[in-house]
Amino acid sequence: QVQLVESGGGLVQAGGSLRLSCAASGSIYSIDTMRWFRQAPGKERELVADITSGGSTDYTVSVKGRFTISRDNAKNTVYLQMSSLKPEDTAVYYCNADVASEIKRYRLMNYWGQGTQVTVSS
Repeated sequence: QVQLVESGGGLVQAGGSLRLSCAASGSIYSIDTMRWFRQAPGKERELVADITSGGSTDYTVSVKGRFTISRDNAKNTVYLQMSSLKPEDTAVYYCNADVASEIKRYRLMNYWGQGTQVTVSS
């Protein structure tokens, strides 16, 4: 089937930067919208950014100007470049994507990665 695997999380000081990656693998025919979510302890999961197959992007207000989402369609990979990090950015970050598999090319299914921890210290 299809798998999403995140990497790049870790511990960073306030003001620092991290680059998250999420690679999709498996029997993929096409990938539509890709997204990054995050969830802090005791809080609801929040949509951070998304990018369409055509490259259009959108961000939640709290990260606009600091985070950049991008994708490499040839590698089936989405990235989240995070700069000027704040302690409030501390959360588990999840990759999410709408994917059509080779066995059902015209039916999109939604997939989640396992999550990667981002901790920003003050």
